[in-house]
Amino acid sequence: MYQSLTIFQNARAMAEHAGRAQAATAQNLANADTPGYRAIAMPDFEAALAGARGFELRATRPAHLFGQSPGRPADYLVRDTAVDPNGNSVSIETEMVAAASAKGAHDRALAIYRSGLSILRASLGRR
Repeated sequence: MYQSLTIFQNARAMAEHAGRAQAATAQNLANADTPGYRAIAMPDFEAALAGARGFELRATRPAHLFGQSPGRPADYLVRDTAVDPNGNSVSIETEMVAAASAKGAHDRALAIYRSGLSILRASLGRR
């Protein structure tokens, strides 16, 4: 029942997006000394879901439009930053900020999910 509510779908998409952003940060940190490696990042959550909002076409089931489910995050982007002499563009400081941002986004998604559950429980007469 609760899977069809938009607030839970958005919280799930937000948590998935934060997880993918954290995975990109982990991959960047793992390749911090790899020559020629270009740092990757996820686009903002709002940009990733831009096609699923507003007056655009809306998919009624997975794989309805373009063979993918609505709200699916966009692919990773190559981060446009300064490149070291060995061709590597990973900055440890930038990755630490990105990791903290991804954690904050994940915590926010969990808070939205918990709040939605509390509202749902209250409407059903349960505490």
